[in-house]
Amino acid sequence: MLRKAGIEHRLLRYDYRPAGGAERAAAELGVEPERMYKSLVAQAGDELVFALVPTDAVLSLKKLAAAAGAKHAAMAQPRDAERVTGYQVGGISPLGSRKALRVFLDEGSQAFERVCLNAGNRGHIVELATADLIRVTRAAVCDLSAGA
Repeated sequence: MLRKAGIEHRLLRYDYRPAGGAERAAAELGVEPERMYKSLVAQAGDELVFALVPTDAVLSLKKLAAAAGAKHAAMAQPRDAERVTGYQVGGISPLGSRKALRVFLDEGSQAFERVCLNAGNRGHIVELATADLIRVTRAAVCDLSAGA
């Protein structure tokens, strides 16, 4: 997807293991935790959406619901996230997802020229310009963090 759009990016690889998630990936790759983003799929009202938050933060479902214009939000079941994105948990990405879901990106991303997130496969991370991520995913930038 990024190549087709002509977006400069860098693919990083690490030894994926089910435990540790994005925090482990950041540590193995030497990426600051606040620059590594978790790709979470949540149910906001009657739609599934992506919520991208830094590894060192916790997603506020209340803030996500408000950003999505929904009364409530909850984390999607893993099987539903895999079905709609076409990716396995541990590699889910808003980039190239089977179904285009609305994307909500935590406002903390604006402090960084480049961010990292899952590249669609376990053990694969992509680094790209924050502005390019916003443009290619049409992300809404908002406060999603419940804190560290």
